[in-house]
Amino acid sequence: MQPAPCRPAELPATFDAVTDADASKPNERVLVSACLLGEPCRYDARTSKDGVLLRELAESGLAAVPFCPEEHGGLGTPRPPAWIERTNAANVLDGVERVVTAAGADVTAQFVRGAEGALAACKAHGIRRAFLKERSPSCGVCQTHAAGRLVDGPGVTAELLKRSGIEVTGIEGRR
Repeated sequence: MQPAPCRPAELPATFDAVTDADASKPNERVLVSACLLGEPCRYDARTSKDGVLLRELAESGLAAVPFCPEEHGGLGTPRPPAWIERTNAANVLDGVERVVTAAGADVTAQFVRGAEGALAACKAHGIRRAFLKERSPSCGVCQTHAAGRLVDGPGVTAELLKRSGIEVTGIEGRR
């Protein structure tokens, strides 16, 4: 069976505007890659602020919980570019693959710690959905970097959240 096509720039059809009847309920919290909210936490200390995502979250009555797995895992900003060494994020989480920088430094522990922190944040806030930065070795949902090139498949954080039942949506950013 062919998996459903990945549409990183689209929000799920379940994003309906909050009605007056919902106004008394607390806003649903969703995890959002901090760079998509305008935080300069990308590896190159830039942002991927996405105005479309911000507007759609507000219109849908969703409360963003910003999170950067790489910073949470202990990597500074700026930091060297990194990628999954050979295969995929599932193998990283299963302990048979590494995440390395362009210079070859092993940053697997920081990536896994960041993914675990994202999951802990979801559990602490009752979060069931996440909007993550596409093409990131942590947050990519449809595409990530492995072996120094862009490949289909999730990053480490997206993979862990998916495994744990969190609905993840990839957002390219800068819209």
